[in-house]
Amino acid sequence: MELKNIIEQAWVNRSLLEESSTREAINTVIEELDKGRLRVAEPAEGGWKVNEWVKKAVILYFPIRGMQTLEAGPLEFHDKIPLKRNYASLGVRVVPHAIARYGAYLAKGVILMPGYVNIGAYVDEGTMVDTWATVGSCAQIGRHVHLSGGVGIGGVLEPVQAAPVIIEDHAFIGSRCIVVEGVRVGREAVLGANVVLTASSKIIDVTGTEPVEYTGYVPERSVVIPGTYTKKFPAGTYQVPCALIIGKRKESTDKKTSLNEALRDNSVAV
Repeated sequence: MELKNIIEQAWVNRSLLEESSTREAINTVIEELDKGRLRVAEPAEGGWKVNEWVKKAVILYFPIRGMQTLEAGPLEFHDKIPLKRNYASLGVRVVPHAIARYGAYLAKGVILMPGYVNIGAYVDEGTMVDTWATVGSCAQIGRHVHLSGGVGIGGVLEPVQAAPVIIEDHAFIGSRCIVVEGVRVGREAVLGANVVLTASSKIIDVTGTEPVEYTGYVPERSVVIPGTYTKKFPAGTYQVPCALIIGKRKESTDKKTSLNEALRDNSVAV
């Protein structure tokens, strides 16, 4: 509570950033995020709880940091935020040229292929961040998730009241998917390649006799592919992108099932 109060006061009065106690509090929050002892969002009864004051601390971390030259072998960077280090002791596999920023948490067993994990993100154990996938600031990625090649998980620091993107345990996110603006993907869900989900995207369950629409949330074990729906505009009628829930991942299916297997189970050609 003391940390929270200091952060909230500094958020309202930026002159407090000059005080050593405020800087120490901000640095402590970032260290706790880096070690996974504090999270921007955490599971709670009936859903998720967003800790907005922690997001504020991440934003306030930037103005108290100076630019510095960072070196990793022959590579050079010029930034305010140091790189994450000591992967061997963390039990994390990091392939060149993968980068994670200090303040991002990577749990034991995470595999980070050439890609990027930003400050405030939380990546839980056994998750694969595949080649050129990006995990944006404060995004929450569950256990044994597979983020396939080129996946873009959005970051969200401002507005601070917005929820971060949340990918729950055992989800499979197909190649080139984009998930942004606080969308939550439920446990064991499968997104086919090129699915794009924003806060306003229609997610339409077409498995029943009548369509059922969702926004901002993919239900657990849903199998989702890109789709379109018809919308009228002053200039005419056009097809607008959406996402289609075309089935459910079987509970009996191995949680490490490939995307192709999950789609074949629902009679979709790949």
